[in-house]
Amino acid sequence: MTEKITEALRALLPRSLRMQLLIFLLAAIVLAGAVQGALAYRGALAEADTLFDYHMQQTALALRSGLPVDAQGLGPGLDPEDENHEFIVQVWTNEGLRIFESAVGAALPQIAVLGFTNVQARGGTYRVFSMQTRSQVIQVAQNMAVRRDMARTLALRTLAPLAFMAPLLVLAVWWGVSRSLAPVERVRRQLAQRQADDLSPVSDAQLPDEVQPLVSELNLLFERVQRAFDAQQHFVADAAHELRSPLAALRLQLQGLQRAGDDTARAAAIERLSAGIDRATRLVEQLLTLARQEASASSLAARSEPVDLRAVAQLALADVAPAAQARAMDLGLLASDSASVPGNAEALRMLVRNLLDNAIKYTPRGGQVDLQIRRAGGSTGGSAGGPGAVLLTVEDSGPGIAEAHRARVMQRFVRETADAAPGSGLGLAIVQTIAQAHGATVVLGASPRLGGLRVEVQFPEGAAA
Repeated sequence: MTEKITEALRALLPRSLRMQLLIFLLAAIVLAGAVQGALAYRGALAEADTLFDYHMQQTALALRSGLPVDAQGLGPGLDPEDENHEFIVQVWTNEGLRIFESAVGAALPQIAVLGFTNVQARGGTYRVFSMQTRSQVIQVAQNMAVRRDMARTLALRTLAPLAFMAPLLVLAVWWGVSRSLAPVERVRRQLAQRQADDLSPVSDAQLPDEVQPLVSELNLLFERVQRAFDAQQHFVADAAHELRSPLAALRLQLQGLQRAGDDTARAAAIERLSAGIDRATRLVEQLLTLARQEASASSLAARSEPVDLRAVAQLALADVAPAAQARAMDLGLLASDSASVPGNAEALRMLVRNLLDNAIKYTPRGGQVDLQIRRAGGSTGGSAGGPGAVLLTVEDSGPGIAEAHRARVMQRFVRETADAAPGSGLGLAIVQTIAQAHGATVVLGASPRLGGLRVEVQFPEGAAA
């Protein structure tokens, strides 16, 4: 039931934040003003009653010695129909003889109770103060209707400043709300004036604390979208650039197959065409892998989970084992530490598989490729990483890469090798992308044990479980 009432109230409220603030604030002002006015009105009435009672008491005290103690009969008085008099005064002797009345024919009864009391007389209620002297009883009375009218007038006068200030307060609230929401309107204008391809950050200068996190998250969203656009553009450019040569080669190989004059030439052409198709397929797979990793790098942190690196390494070794056996290579996992890092298991498996695949392709037939995982400072060897870091190392007995060229080979489509091994130059670029998504760094060097290339992936400190 409560939820239905809340939904009904939300439906009645306008969707504009400005209007909602104004409605709530003005409602609060009206409610507070009404409560304050009611309290002020009742307080003014109470103060007026106290003041009138004080005046009646002082009038009676002033008459204590003003009349002779042996006065007989009634003194001159005012017409009881005259509404201009405020108090009615009567003086009684101790024997019960009324010797004075300020309004002729007022006919207020003598009150035996001293002090203040209310009596019914002349068709209305009178407030009466009675005081006894040594020889007289003095009564001062006031019509409660007249008193209420005068008290109400005084109370309304106290409310006049509040009624005057209420419109000014409403204007102040409207101005304050409009000024507070001005930064939001400025951000809205910035976004409205942008072109569809403008993903530059929105200015968060002088924004209130409640709005600044929203703009910061919006800028982060723009940054992620920009990276996705860049990755898409890079993929299109890379695909257009790299697929041109393989497709042309496939066309030439197909033409060679069509012109083959005998079975031997035809078999050789078919073999070349099959190899060309395999290279083009591998290139397309690597392009798609690179584009997918770059697009998902920003969201990897949200999907990370502890990953056992040794288990990932064993799966990657199983993936590349047929290629190593075909080249009669010694491929294995050296004594390694048990370590896990936060990340994506499939992406890390792709990282290790690309490192092993590169080592196998560029190492001569019958060579050696070793994989090792260790913690920094572990018993299996030294480490360049800080305490708690996890190091994944791949070494081979191939020709290696000259120190001057190691920085370039991390870029796309760059190959710096001593032989003509097939490849597209995307393997290390994929490794770099996945490593950066996991907060790791890739370091290339020479293998002191095997003499070839040494690739070390250093995961950050504190990554080991």
